[in-house]
Amino acid sequence: MTLASPGRKRLQPLILAALGLGAASLAGCANPSADQAMFAQTALIGMPKETLLTCAGVPNRQATVDNREYFTYNSSRIVSYPSPPIGYYGWGPRYYGYGYGWPDYGYEVTSYDCQATFSLRNGIVERVVYGGASGGSARLGQCYAIVQNCLALIPQQTIKPTP
Repeated sequence: MTLASPGRKRLQPLILAALGLGAASLAGCANPSADQAMFAQTALIGMPKETLLTCAGVPNRQATVDNREYFTYNSSRIVSYPSPPIGYYGWGPRYYGYGYGWPDYGYEVTSYDCQATFSLRNGIVERVVYGGASGGSARLGQCYAIVQNCLALIPQQTIKPTP
């Protein structure tokens, strides 16, 4: 089949629609807290040490090497979600014959954590690095809890439309 074949021309709108639907579904999974945490990695550069301590608080760990200071903040939370009740079949101490028995509720437990390290040189933030056991947007969403108050001190940038 060549590029100019009628079959391919009919498939192009379908392929474009599928790609658009895929992009829209991925955008629906966006995590605004994660986006803000990523923004903070550049927006907080240049912040004075006194302002950082005011908005983020006292760090969990602090170190000084040569002319640099490192402030590390930790944030974590555990979330549990109840699972639907599960019925039982069979015999045993918790079963009453065949069929559904008493519902058993289970819980799905998820842990989110973030470790944000601020590198300061001469009392000015020069870098913000995130780490932790959680991955992806889950970790970044938890990092937002650390930088949220500091972002409130940064003037919001507005994007001017181009003519």
